[in-house]
Amino acid sequence: MSGKAANPRSARRWLVRGRVQGVGFRYFAQRAAVELGLTGYVRNLDDGRVEVYAVGPEDKLSEFAGRLHRGPRCAEVHGVDEQESELRLYGSFEIEP
Repeated sequence: MSGKAANPRSARRWLVRGRVQGVGFRYFAQRAAVELGLTGYVRNLDDGRVEVYAVGPEDKLSEFAGRLHRGPRCAEVHGVDEQESELRLYGSFEIEP
């Protein structure tokens, strides 16, 4: 059995609502993703939400989701919509403009 079969990768997309722009949320998400070994991106949306896309093992994605629900100290997360997403490969976890 190969390591990939034992540790399959999945993709998730989250839309985070609340006071999540201008409070370091993207940097918080990037640090958390790097700590958990996830790849993907985070970016601000024009409507005030933050979009997060990550690829990794299910257990790490679940832990990451928990962190997104809390956010950084100055954020006020009012809701997080989560959905499975198409698997796209990224070399790292980036903050997009």
